[in-house]
Amino acid sequence: MADPILLIVGLGNPGRRYAGTRHNAGYSFLEAITGDVGAELRCEERFEAWTGIGAVDGKTVRLLAPQTYMNCSGSSVAKFARFFKVPVHQMLIAHDDLDLMPGTVRLKVGGGHGGHNGLRDIFEHLGSPDFIRLRIGIGHPGSSTQVTNFVLSAPNAEESAAILDAIQAARRELPSIVRGEFALVMNALHGREQNQGEGG
Repeated sequence: MADPILLIVGLGNPGRRYAGTRHNAGYSFLEAITGDVGAELRCEERFEAWTGIGAVDGKTVRLLAPQTYMNCSGSSVAKFARFFKVPVHQMLIAHDDLDLMPGTVRLKVGGGHGGHNGLRDIFEHLGSPDFIRLRIGIGHPGSSTQVTNFVLSAPNAEESAAILDAIQAARRELPSIVRGEFALVMNALHGREQNQGEGG
């Protein structure tokens, strides 16, 4: 079992213009768990973010939604992590993922940024890729030239329902994630996908 998670970050773009877009899947996850941990998000300008504090199984967990726009997320995350002395490996970053279909959600420890500009910026500011990622599938438009418009637009009704289902699946695993039981969570989320495939 790994060290517990102390900080959960949800990535997205601020403002009404981007609300409900595919790129804001990380925000959606953070919003979904805010009540579960007994937190309320409030604006803190010094961190360029909405932040909150709650608890899971009696353990304190902090929430962060950077308001810097996706491509500049690292500044907010780094300021917050330094202030509260959160080690990189005790950080969970929830984000949208083009390489996974809507309805799929995966937990990953470390690794590359996969072309995700929010993760790329966090890498640069933290100086390490060793944080935990919650990858929320949004699908791919099929062409790299269409990616920007795709991630900045809203999913259709079917995709939206699938993304929400994936977020709820991850939400159910939150206590295990926070406890650092990553292998257990990976098996649970992967097993869920297998069962969906078999059950239709």
